[in-house]
Amino acid sequence: MIFDTVIGLEVHAELSTKTKIFCSCSTEFGGKPNTHVCPICLGLPGTLPVLNKVVVEYCIKAGLALNCTISKLSKLDRKNYFYPDLPKAYQISQYDMPLCKNGYIILESGKKIRLNRIHIEEDAGKLIHSEDGDYSLVDYNRTGVPLIEIVSEPDMASPDEALEYMEKLKGILEYIDVSDCKMQEGSLRCDANISIKPEGSNILGTKTELKNINSFKALHRALCYEQERQQVVIEDGGKVIQQTRRWDEPKQKTLIMRGKEQAQDYRYFPDPDLVPIAIDDEYIQGLKSALPDLPKEKRRKFIESFGLPEYDAGIITSSKYLAEYFEGVNEHYYNPKAVSNFIMGELMRLMKEADLEYKNIPVKAGYLGDLLKMIDDGKISVSVGKRVFEEMFKSGKKPLDIVNELGLMQISDKAQLAEFAKKAIEENPKSVEDYLSGKGKAVGFLIGQVMRKSKGKANPTLLKDIILQELKGLKR
Repeated sequence: MIFDTVIGLEVHAELSTKTKIFCSCSTEFGGKPNTHVCPICLGLPGTLPVLNKVVVEYCIKAGLALNCTISKLSKLDRKNYFYPDLPKAYQISQYDMPLCKNGYIILESGKKIRLNRIHIEEDAGKLIHSEDGDYSLVDYNRTGVPLIEIVSEPDMASPDEALEYMEKLKGILEYIDVSDCKMQEGSLRCDANISIKPEGSNILGTKTELKNINSFKALHRALCYEQERQQVVIEDGGKVIQQTRRWDEPKQKTLIMRGKEQAQDYRYFPDPDLVPIAIDDEYIQGLKSALPDLPKEKRRKFIESFGLPEYDAGIITSSKYLAEYFEGVNEHYYNPKAVSNFIMGELMRLMKEADLEYKNIPVKAGYLGDLLKMIDDGKISVSVGKRVFEEMFKSGKKPLDIVNELGLMQISDKAQLAEFAKKAIEENPKSVEDYLSGKGKAVGFLIGQVMRKSKGKANPTLLKDIILQELKGLKR
């Protein structure tokens, strides 16, 4: 039996404000447990929340960047449920009047993924479980950190589409600078709703919700696993049960957490301590006009201004930080194609191996520009340049310092290269004979021999000319 897959995502992004949504406590990540708290975010009796205006601003900026309609009037609601990491026993969120509605993201295929809404809310605390499972501790530092929740329609038809949607969403949020999107710190995470149905059917299947996924790899693996699990259940004659599950990375499988709660269980009602949010056209237009170039516009500019191929421009502008790095390198060494080749090859490979985000590139843009200029000037070869770059990536040192420390400066002295060439010809008569009999590829072998003996330091362009000159003399 063939099935269609239906996926919708609910993405939570922590906003990069300095203070929390309803109080002046710091939002800084990594403080000692329960040090970034006050009576307001701890929900102590007699306290009153005051809405952080920047939270509203950031949410509207996200809505505009994601093609949403901005609500002129919205409100905040109490979402009631009890859990140890929620000290008030309710979360302040938005129910039926969100700030942003009806947006979309367009995938590379041209497919439009609709957004139902974007709303603001406060984050909960964090439970820290003991290794033996006998007890749990609660850190309330995260309580009250401002979030936007971005809810898609169930428009994604595969884990691949869901992954691309998340990557594009992350890129846009980074470009408009409303969230640092550090998934490893929990500032970008998502819940995924997935179901399957017979191919071509208009009736949706029973969905399961996958909670708190905090990496792209985990999202893709969890959706692939759940898609297959539901197919097996149906093909074996069973029924998919609506439930909440979590992704277990070590076991590479989803595990049941609880039966799915319905929205009415939360007993939403307007928060009596917070006034409605009224927005006028002038304010919205001011935020819209201040938006920076988004990935799509940046890609077009890179094609037009730098002359990059569309593929290169798409890869580099997929990340704000990668795009800024590319621009920074070209300020020191203007050769857009050479820069993009090095970024997409050596830099992205090393970043992936080190599991680093592009925000944390360890090599200064100017240093990479200096390295590429050294290659262009013939001071080092391309292969040596790659070796030097790896050392730069590890140490952060300047390329010239590494080249000097390791003695890697390219040999461009013609007399010295001629000595290398003569010796290679003397030691490899068979290759010389092959060349003289018309096998031009034999020159490459001779060049390789010199490069090996010179430890890659011989200037290959000059060397080739000198070897050809020496061989030409033998023809006489």
